[in-house]
Amino acid sequence: MLDHFSALTTPRLRLWPIGNDLARSIAGGDVSVLRVAPGWPQPGTVNGVRMALEKGQPAGWLVVLGDEVVGDCGIHAPVDGDGRVEIGYGLAESVRGRGLGTELVLAMVEWLLDQPDVREVFARTERVNRASRRVLEKAGFETLDEPSTSDGLLTHRRRRPAT
Repeated sequence: MLDHFSALTTPRLRLWPIGNDLARSIAGGDVSVLRVAPGWPQPGTVNGVRMALEKGQPAGWLVVLGDEVVGDCGIHAPVDGDGRVEIGYGLAESVRGRGLGTELVLAMVEWLLDQPDVREVFARTERVNRASRRVLEKAGFETLDEPSTSDGLLTHRRRRPAT
């Protein structure tokens, strides 16, 4: 079971775990203690952090570029009995198109796949969201299926390499 997240670094980014105090502030709509990029937090950020708090789960990571929060990422629910976990991520529109999404997804996924309970990381995207689909493809995910008629989402996965 993932009960905490570690700080992660990439060539350009720092992924900082969102502690409970900060999570409560974000869930309440207050990000005044942070220097944030225009367009962050996104609506899904507040909802995701709020749900994590309600479930007693880690709230995810802040994505920091320089000294500015430009996005967030995390998991949707605890690791399931088959070792699968779903990720989510988002960047402020002002920093998109620079490869940062791929960089943050790679860091998050590599850390998750190093956790003993995690065998597979998956994500869902809308078929029309080519940017997110491309991020996942560059991060080594395979697309599993066409969108279902119920939700119209594509599922992508990356498995732990066989040892």
